[in-house]
Amino acid sequence: MKIVSLLPAATEIVCALGLRDQLVARSHECDHPEDVAALPALTRARVDSSLPSAELDAQVRRLVGERLPIYMLDEARLASLAPDVVVTQEACEVCAISYDQVMDSLKRTAARARVVSLQPGRLSDVLADVVAVAAACEVPERGRALVRQLQERLDAIERTATRRRVAVVEWLAPPMLAGHWVPETIAAAGAEPVGPPAGVPSPYATWDEIRALAPDAVVVAPCGFDLPRTIEEAVPLADTLRGLAPAVLLMDGNAYLNRPGPRLVEAAETIAAWLGGRAVPADRAVPLDALVSPEATRG
Repeated sequence: MKIVSLLPAATEIVCALGLRDQLVARSHECDHPEDVAALPALTRARVDSSLPSAELDAQVRRLVGERLPIYMLDEARLASLAPDVVVTQEACEVCAISYDQVMDSLKRTAARARVVSLQPGRLSDVLADVVAVAAACEVPERGRALVRQLQERLDAIERTATRRRVAVVEWLAPPMLAGHWVPETIAAAGAEPVGPPAGVPSPYATWDEIRALAPDAVVVAPCGFDLPRTIEEAVPLADTLRGLAPAVLLMDGNAYLNRPGPRLVEAAETIAAWLGGRAVPADRAVPLDALVSPEATRG
């Protein structure tokens, strides 16, 4: 069987199901596990992801306003691969190539692939997507087994006795609060999510609006940014972020919170450890105060 994944989370699901050797292509953003980089990338972005947050946001808004696609698909390469299964998404046209683009391309290239379109809104939907991908790839029992393992890890998370109020900032310029599956991931960590309810898209918000939510802690996890990029953009805003809550965690959102895949469990485990005063893996997250002391910014 030949599988094409056009979504990073889907690539992680396929590999977690033990189907890495059947992947024949990926999206340009698929980077985990690391060896998928050897596969051809069938998509490319029309925005420059290296730009500062505000400029990147402006580029995306312009394309959306002009009703232009943010991502392009290599139709000729897709047709030549003749995949049996194509996994795409309908959750967010800003985050990955749109479902309509993929379907239009498949119609033009006459590809007869089974299409699995993921549209997760909540954490339970992510687990259901694992089952759906496994079924399309003809390994349904692997899907059920993986979901059981993920649920067992969620159930085993060591939570603090006091449910702290936690806000997740998903973009810094302009600020956005994380919606979709993130509030339930925060709840799985033993905290009380504040901001948008689970299942709704991530909204823009002012710093004053976030402060008014009165969070006890804030997780900064900009969509698509790894930890070094998050640190680069968040540290200059240290005073602003500290003004939102007494505790601030900078996190690799690209790997652990933004993608609706298996590593959401690792996100919940990491946040629970931080809230409980335990060490967090240095490659996943770092407390803001470990980088810039409050005294340094006041001085």
